[in-house]
Amino acid sequence: MIYLPLEAFTDKGMSRYSLVVATAKRARQIVDGAKILIDTRSTKPVTIAMEEIASGEVFFEELGSGTK
Repeated sequence: MIYLPLEAFTDKGMSRYSLVVATAKRARQIVDGAKILIDTRSTKPVTIAMEEIASGEVFFEELGSGTK
């Protein structure tokens, strides 16, 4: 398992919660057959998703805070 430092994601402007949600959604897309956007040695969808987000190939926009 690769350990990416949290600092790799702080410049993305994402909270830790948003990072977890975005990683889970992207990992699910990879499991469902989405194309992998980076060159990686990893075979684990969560690790690949985190690497994609850290590299800037995949990004998610936070819609807002609070519940409705």
